[in-house]
Amino acid sequence: MQKVLIANRGEIARRIIETCKKLHIETVAIYAEADAELPYVKEADTAFLIGPSQVQQSYLKADEILALALREGVDAIHPGYGLLSENAGFARKIEEAGMIFIGPHPETIDKMGDKIGSRQTMQAAGVPVVPGTDEGVHTIEEAVQEAQRIGYPVMLKASSGGGGIGMIRCDDEQALSQNFVSVKTRAKAYFGDDVVFLEKYISGGRHIEVQIFGDTHGNIVHLYERNCSVQRRNQKVIEESPSPNFPQEARERLLKAAVDAAKAVNYRNAGTVEFIVDEENQFYFLEMNTRLQVEHPVTEAVTGFDLVEWQLQVAKGETLPVINQSDIHSNGHALEFRIYAEDPKTFFPSPGNIKTLEWGPTEGIRIDAGYEEGNTVTPFYDPMIAKVIFQADSRQEAINKAQKFFSSVRIEGVKTNVALFQEFLGATAFQEGTYTTAVLPQWLEQQKEEK
Repeated sequence: MQKVLIANRGEIARRIIETCKKLHIETVAIYAEADAELPYVKEADTAFLIGPSQVQQSYLKADEILALALREGVDAIHPGYGLLSENAGFARKIEEAGMIFIGPHPETIDKMGDKIGSRQTMQAAGVPVVPGTDEGVHTIEEAVQEAQRIGYPVMLKASSGGGGIGMIRCDDEQALSQNFVSVKTRAKAYFGDDVVFLEKYISGGRHIEVQIFGDTHGNIVHLYERNCSVQRRNQKVIEESPSPNFPQEARERLLKAAVDAAKAVNYRNAGTVEFIVDEENQFYFLEMNTRLQVEHPVTEAVTGFDLVEWQLQVAKGETLPVINQSDIHSNGHALEFRIYAEDPKTFFPSPGNIKTLEWGPTEGIRIDAGYEEGNTVTPFYDPMIAKVIFQADSRQEAINKAQKFFSSVRIEGVKTNVALFQEFLGATAFQEGTYTTAVLPQWLEQQKEEK
């Protein structure tokens, strides 16, 4: 593998370029008009304009990306996360064209991309799933009948959904009836599929996921878990590993279930198995993400492994760098914070020119940034500016490092959630590690009442 095209943008493109450079692999970047001045475009060995700023006319133009890859003689394509990363058709075309898709088998993407189908696969493998419907619900009447069987509150979800899109909590029949059509419509618009299903809402739940890795030689391992329960709009903003206040016995059961899930689909390359964990530490399968996750640096921080390097090696047909589970260890504690250009009160995006971007002291701190000072955050894509990762011997030390760091950050020109992090780090539930997926909205509501 001498030449890799990166079918993505921003910080994940930079991240992949970094490892490719380390391995002396040539990189080809693509960019839309709005991204022409971003750092990754300059850091790649070559970069090509792929289209206008709108994502449908640029980063989602699979056939044009494939044609470019063939013209440039690349050996492999890395899809990053989001965009075409979980598009089985794209992966299949890459392999049919004689190139390497740096990810799982297209068949696995197909199977796990359908949330209803993935539920059925996991049930067959003995992995616990959230009580819900095992088929799509097609009418409001059918949804109401199933919700009465499951018991409110329920989550109404798009079968092909992801990233928090196409899912909404319904506390009663009225809410379910009001949201049913809109969720189906949203699912059709975003994913081209309007099939929806219902799952029981697990109150007091924690969102805990497991990083898994497989190769083409039958080896599958886990690289421990990440707690991703600090969320807004069902999207993660803080992740950490290991998960606090999680008994070792429950952790071991969870990790085994994740490996069982991966084995059930003969998993290849990097993937994540996501679970919801209730107050009694019983866990239920939510979904499998068939790609590298945004929060993969958390795992890299505690294990010491370069997961992109693992991806490249496995894609070439090599065995996993470490095939014995007993040789993979989690050391210390890591926290990741996603810095967004957004209003911290409403979470609405705040596009604009980054006039000032000063991080302050960064020794011992990892920053995966998609933008630099002077760049513009446009309204066309996810407004994440950077991810900041803190690693220390203990959780409290990692929190202390984060508090000190955020007090020195200066970002001007766009609104960000940096001030929110500064305040939230002092929240009792977060400090004690007892938080659930409701922690951020509950804390924000408490802040309003106190003011």
